[in-house]
Amino acid sequence: MKGNNAETMEPTAKYMITGDSISKGVIYDEAKNKYVLLEDNYVSLLQDKLKVAVRNTARFGNTLIKGMANLKKDVLKDKPNFVLIEYGGNDCDFNWNEIADNPDGEHRPKTDFNMFEKMLTEAIQFLKSQQITPILMSLPPLNADNYFKWVSKNNPDAEKNILKWLGSVTKIYWWQERYNSTILKVSELTKTKYIDVRGAFLEHPDFTKFLCSDGIHPNQAGHKIICDKVLEFIRTHYQHLLRDNNGLVLE
Repeated sequence: MKGNNAETMEPTAKYMITGDSISKGVIYDEAKNKYVLLEDNYVSLLQDKLKVAVRNTARFGNTLIKGMANLKKDVLKDKPNFVLIEYGGNDCDFNWNEIADNPDGEHRPKTDFNMFEKMLTEAIQFLKSQQITPILMSLPPLNADNYFKWVSKNNPDAEKNILKWLGSVTKIYWWQERYNSTILKVSELTKTKYIDVRGAFLEHPDFTKFLCSDGIHPNQAGHKIICDKVLEFIRTHYQHLLRDNNGLVLE
């Protein structure tokens, strides 16, 4: 809470997560050849470690624009003490089918770059106005090669056209990195703490093994990395919210 006495906060404190399919716990199941919900996703793993109630309002396909509409309603209803904000992966994405059909046309991301910064700032300001502590999360890195194959559906014509528009497959990584940099910029400008999930992935020589075959969704091992990083953050800043190893409340 803004200006709260965090150390004396009651165990009934509420922790809300707003975000997209990563926080929802969606992974691509290779055996079933479809997206499924991972039971041991980072949020469910986190819940077992915290003494506070966690409400996960993340939705598959969410952009910040979609999420903000629901965030205000959810916050006013639940009155959480903390809100973890996880957006950007869908915001920076494009309609790849349209690009494949018309590589010479002008194509825009789902959320304009400047709009993303503006809305993220407004989300933080809204939460702080409600005496709620916002916490940002950086974006897990993506595997540009695998994501390119995924959006082009291994169709040679689509690959050719998308690559014509892109110029280089590495531009996919660079473009997502711009949105991630905006999250860090907003964190600094609004004096809002952020959890460096991206850094946690990049500590590994081959971070791609923690991603699904679509190149963008963290797999089960990736969710463990996210959970560990969130716990490290909470242990550093809000240790009173953690349970001990025996499930007892830490005071």
